[in-house]
Amino acid sequence: MSLTGTPFLAVLIAATVLMVVGTLVLWARVPGPRVVRLAARLVMIGLCQLTAISVVAVWINTSYGLYASWDDLLGTDKNANTVAMPGPPPSRAKFNRTGNGLLDTYVHGPHSKLSGEVIVWTPPQYDDPRYRDTRFPVLLLAHGVPGSPQSWLEHGGVPGDVQQLMEAGTSHPFILAMPAINPGGVDTDCTDLPDRKVATWLASDVPELIRHKFRTLPGPKAWGVLGFSTGGYCAAKLPLQYPGVFGAGAALDPDRLTGDPSVLPDRAVREANAPTYLVRHSTADVGIFLATSRQDRFSPPRYLTQFQQVAAGGPVRVKVVLVPTGGHNYGTWTSEYPAAFGWLSQQLSAPQRSAPPRH
Repeated sequence: MSLTGTPFLAVLIAATVLMVVGTLVLWARVPGPRVVRLAARLVMIGLCQLTAISVVAVWINTSYGLYASWDDLLGTDKNANTVAMPGPPPSRAKFNRTGNGLLDTYVHGPHSKLSGEVIVWTPPQYDDPRYRDTRFPVLLLAHGVPGSPQSWLEHGGVPGDVQQLMEAGTSHPFILAMPAINPGGVDTDCTDLPDRKVATWLASDVPELIRHKFRTLPGPKAWGVLGFSTGGYCAAKLPLQYPGVFGAGAALDPDRLTGDPSVLPDRAVREANAPTYLVRHSTADVGIFLATSRQDRFSPPRYLTQFQQVAAGGPVRVKVVLVPTGGHNYGTWTSEYPAAFGWLSQQLSAPQRSAPPRH
């Protein structure tokens, strides 16, 4: 039974209810000496607590993608190249509709050789017959770590908060692509390593999938990245590394933009992939939006101002927004959506009607 599957969670919930009911029924009926009765009651209490804690732990693991399998949890997965979710190559991936414009799939990337979940949301216009000849810009949404694509739906206000901005006319009607940024549960700060090419997964495999399956606009001016926390780091990094794919990035309360030694201990690799290093040497025509709270101790304003200072005088367009209050949490990140989506809509192309086919 899958560690992250609904059946396992349902079994644990049923076991918790059974333990509580059994304790109530058997509490006064345990036979034997007083010591035996006390020991039995302690065991019953312990089983109730164990099953209840297990339900909460499994729910948290499923929501945040901490462990992808039993082998991952128990540390018995010895293959460094093992990925969490084997699946078909992008050209043959099948999306399942889950309602409200949401579709999801598990896909194997032919370029990175990694596999993972990808959730896609299409705006209401996408299926409107009046827009059948229209192509749309795309935003790749990068979740935090720990986290998963589901984090956007369960905690990140997607698609509701984003759709409100689109309906208000302050944001383009983007196609939103939400891939796993840590396939197999291994965080590399969206970096290509010899045995785990996560940047290639995000900048090659996922865009290839979306271009093949949806009516997307071509070119980097129609593709952007938005993320929070670790995903914010990736949103600042990917357009600088792949300006031919992404024209802009919006980083909400990003991790330290000089890189995290605990994730990339090799200094040369860390510096070569850090947004602050990349922007110093970039000649790319891209834009980077940075936002954080003055109260966020995990993403203090100095991370952003240092990046802005390094970028000064170069071709990269940088905008910094500091909100006065809020911690490192979804409440703060969603409060930054209006400024971020509005800025991205200025940097990236609006939906465009494609040329009619020739007869």
